[in-house]
Amino acid sequence: MAVTMNQDLRRERAAASFIPELLTHILDGSPEKTRRRREIENLILNDPDFQHEDLNFLSRSQRYEVAVRKSATMVKKIREFGISDPDEIMWFKKLHMSNFPEPVGLNFSMFIPTLLNQGTTAQQEKWLLSSKGLEIIGTYTQTELGHGTHLRGLETTATYDPETQEFILNSPTVTSIKWWPGGLGKTSNHAIVLAQLYTKGKCYGLHAFIVPIREIGTHKPLPGITVGDIGPKFGYDEVDNGYLKMDHYRIPRENMLMKHAQVKPDGTYVKPMSNKLTYGTMVFIRSVLVGEAARCLAKACTIAIRYSAVRHQSEIKPGEPEPQILDFQTQQYKLFPLLATAYAFHFVGDYMKETYHRINEDIGHGDLSELPELHALSAGMKAFTSWTANAAIEACRMACGGHGYSHCSGLPNIYVTFTPTCTFEGENTVMMLQTARFLMKSFDQVHSGKLVCGMVSYLNDLQSQRIQPQQVAVWPAGVDINSPEGLTEAYKLRAARLVEMAAKNLQTEVSHRKSKEVAWNLTSVDLVRASEAHCHYVVVKLFSEQLLKIQDRSVQAVLRNLCLLYSLYGISQKAGDFLQESILTDSQITQVHQRMKELLTAIRPDAVALVDAFDFRDASLGSVLGRYDGNVYENLFEWAKTSPLNKAEVHESYYKHLKPLQSKL
Repeated sequence: MAVTMNQDLRRERAAASFIPELLTHILDGSPEKTRRRREIENLILNDPDFQHEDLNFLSRSQRYEVAVRKSATMVKKIREFGISDPDEIMWFKKLHMSNFPEPVGLNFSMFIPTLLNQGTTAQQEKWLLSSKGLEIIGTYTQTELGHGTHLRGLETTATYDPETQEFILNSPTVTSIKWWPGGLGKTSNHAIVLAQLYTKGKCYGLHAFIVPIREIGTHKPLPGITVGDIGPKFGYDEVDNGYLKMDHYRIPRENMLMKHAQVKPDGTYVKPMSNKLTYGTMVFIRSVLVGEAARCLAKACTIAIRYSAVRHQSEIKPGEPEPQILDFQTQQYKLFPLLATAYAFHFVGDYMKETYHRINEDIGHGDLSELPELHALSAGMKAFTSWTANAAIEACRMACGGHGYSHCSGLPNIYVTFTPTCTFEGENTVMMLQTARFLMKSFDQVHSGKLVCGMVSYLNDLQSQRIQPQQVAVWPAGVDINSPEGLTEAYKLRAARLVEMAAKNLQTEVSHRKSKEVAWNLTSVDLVRASEAHCHYVVVKLFSEQLLKIQDRSVQAVLRNLCLLYSLYGISQKAGDFLQESILTDSQITQVHQRMKELLTAIRPDAVALVDAFDFRDASLGSVLGRYDGNVYENLFEWAKTSPLNKAEVHESYYKHLKPLQSKL
């Protein structure tokens, strides 16, 4: 039976100035990748084993069970379909699990990558194949009750016993209990545990250990292991985030991941080339989270923009029919900058993924020169994109009015699933301060006459400057705000100024005879501002450079509008930064606001086509409001009727509690 398309959406798509398919190819990487992604998605959509009930109407226990079943089915099907490429596996998982996380997620996203990055060949041979097939189900346990982002403060210990050639893992305090890892509570039978390594009476800091926690076959906790679920959370109902307490629990020496650091049988410690190599998995995940911010925001924008094209409300001119709410400039101002942000973050996500793999390959050949910047950029970008996307997803929900509050919109699920990224794999403020440390080191290098490279190379322009108290560099006005290149220059100047300002303030605090640590704390607000400005510059720069790679003129034109809108919107939100030191003038700031309104008008005819280009299937969106066919109201009614509360015309609570009160009437 043919599906009738909503007439508003039909007109929107017919009026677009470009072919969405061409933009989809750019987002995927090539026409062939689009074809293959859709082929894999169709395997899922056409397979009856993947059909499932609406998770919104299930209890937490039921949602967990469904998610475990789907995860097990997914592994079988990936094997059955012969899918092995990491990108293809990711496409498979994203549609299969829809907007809901999976209990075995950390097995694939952290346990296996850590084994690959930090395990020896022998260790990989022992555990890798089993973990891919879920015979071994692994998780990654780092965070503790008392410490998370501050890794040096973790209390779990791993003490080497040379007589038995075993490590003794112990949770010495209540605050040392591992807390939060996904899949730990009920699903996993192994965990990679980060613990303070002690050997020959000396602590050598955090190292990773593979720790069996449940018996294979019975799935019961092993002696010395206390493990369980931490209870309901803001979201993630499908995932058994857990706790782990170890009581002098012994594991073989070979269970320490020893690709980089080693403990010899006699207890001798062999240090790695760099201590930062221990944190490789976190860098990988932070890089991935940038792309996830883009994906989740793109979903939210797709739902909000399609619904805004279908929803008619209020009046622009009295007496005329109610317009699409997408015709209101205020709605455009709410949504189009967020749409531009989703595209910007997509290109940044691609860059982060490519950069991670390139530098990781260099590390494999002994070249660690780019590792510091990778750490700094992945930390800052993880914070910058997750903060932005988190607020933007909620803005999309509110832009959908009352219906956005319903789970049928899909937006609450997207929000509660994404919002933990602001705190996991590093709390965002701390991540920004990590980036700031790299920026301050880079500034000091430039100040001492050295050149820096990579994304901080703009600091080389400060080489002739000599930082003095109460003095900052003065930049010339005249930036072209009508071109992506000119706007990139403006953001570069802002980043340089705020980095220099933070460095000046830090030096001033140090000169007041305070310790460097106290001075750092008293300058931390300035340091976070500098990191945020640096990250914002990188996003604008990468978006602007992406335009030069696009062949089709119509696609390039619409993306250029989005790039301009993204950059101008950021200036409007941070106008004070650009006005200081005359990076932009008062007149230019006025032009920024006017140009933004012009861009809203220019983007309006292409808005639906731009979200169509993300190419999300309805099954992936999980939204009645964001349906591709636009048939919102009929399906809202059908969705509501499936609520378990509607299974009986009269709920049993009426007879138990309300009817006795009415017996006298």
